[in-house]
Amino acid sequence: MKSDNKLIGAGLLTAITASLCCITPVLALIAGTSGIASTFSWIEPFRPYLIGMTILVLAFAWYKKLKPQKEIDCECETEEKPKFIQSKTFLGIVTAFAIIMLAFPYYSGIFYPNTEKQIIVVDKSDIKTTEFTISGMTCVSCEEHVKHEVNKLNGIVDTKASYENGNAIIEFDKSKSNETEIEKAINSTGYKVTDKKEIN
Repeated sequence: MKSDNKLIGAGLLTAITASLCCITPVLALIAGTSGIASTFSWIEPFRPYLIGMTILVLAFAWYKKLKPQKEIDCECETEEKPKFIQSKTFLGIVTAFAIIMLAFPYYSGIFYPNTEKQIIVVDKSDIKTTEFTISGMTCVSCEEHVKHEVNKLNGIVDTKASYENGNAIIEFDKSKSNETEIEKAINSTGYKVTDKKEIN
C-alpha cells in the first residue's frame, strides 16, 4: 500500500512540475512580484517528458488499483476497509488534479484581468508599431503576462504577444508612450527584450 501512495505522490509531483513554468507567471501576478514570472521557464523543454511520466505513473497506479486481487484460502479475518488515501476516490481526485495542472497553459489567460483600454487617437501620425523580440516566453500564460504589463502604460493601442514567435507587436501613441517604457514594462516580467524594430 505504501508503494501506491508513492505512485500517487510521484504523479502529483510530475504534474505540478510540468506546469510550473506556466503557473509561476499567474502566481507572480497575484503576489504582485511580476519579475519572478520567468523563474521556471527553463522547465519548458522538459514538459513533454514530465507529462509522459505523469501519465505513466498514474496509469500504473490505476492498473494496480483495478487489477483483481488473488484470493487466498485461509481462515484469517477479511481485510479492513482501506484508508481514504488508499482508495479509488482519492486516486480519482489526484488524477483530476493532475489533468487540471497539465492543461493549465491552455486556460491560464482567465486569471489575468482585462487591461485593454479605450484609446482616443487624436493624430494618426502619432501611432507607431514596434516589434519586440522577447526571450523566455514558453506558453500562453507568458503572453498574457507581457500583455498585462504593457497595457498598464498610457497610449497603448494594441498588444499582441506570441510565445511561439518569441515576440510582441505593440501599437502605441508615441506622444503618450515610447519604446523605452514598453521595453522596461516587458523586462519587468522577467522575460527579456533582445531586439526591437519599427514596423511602420
